[in-house]
Amino acid sequence: MAEDWKHTALLVIDMQKDFIERGPVLLKGGKDIVPNVIKAVEVARERGILIVWVVREHDPLGRDVELFRRHLYGPGKVGPTSKGSEGAELVDGLVIREGDYKLVKTRFSAFFSTHLHSVLQGAGINSLVVTGVQTPNCIRQTVFDAVALDYKPVTVIVDATAAATPDIHLANVFDMKNVGVETPTLQEWSESKA
Repeated sequence: MAEDWKHTALLVIDMQKDFIERGPVLLKGGKDIVPNVIKAVEVARERGILIVWVVREHDPLGRDVELFRRHLYGPGKVGPTSKGSEGAELVDGLVIREGDYKLVKTRFSAFFSTHLHSVLQGAGINSLVVTGVQTPNCIRQTVFDAVALDYKPVTVIVDATAAATPDIHLANVFDMKNVGVETPTLQEWSESKA
């Protein structure tokens, strides 16, 4: 079965404590998808799929943060997902293992100013499966960049991704479907063939 999936990577985006459990960038509904993200990782491991852990880790002074968030960082402050902080850690149940790849980003898209595309090309990856948070920001921007870079198929597991509200999530899923993105549930993806 691993042979069937050798050209696929699973992106697990921003499943970090500051986004899922607490703080000023907490995503309501993020905790609800944790079990499905854990299951998607398990299925990917069974299939021999490359797992890419996409995380934000920011300079503690906020020098690499978007302008609209810089007020959250500075001397005496621990800004969201500051490098080395507890908030930058993955939530319980998600573990980076040997053979996985960790990609640090500082903007919404996992492709923007990173070497993700080169890593995926070097590994022979041409198909992506996306999980994590949050749908209108990091998920959407990463997915649209993947489509622009001709990954096919690009798949977003709809119940292993989340936004601030179900309506926001579904509106963004609708937009992604309109550019050819596949949007199965976790169960549908788990039962699918490469």
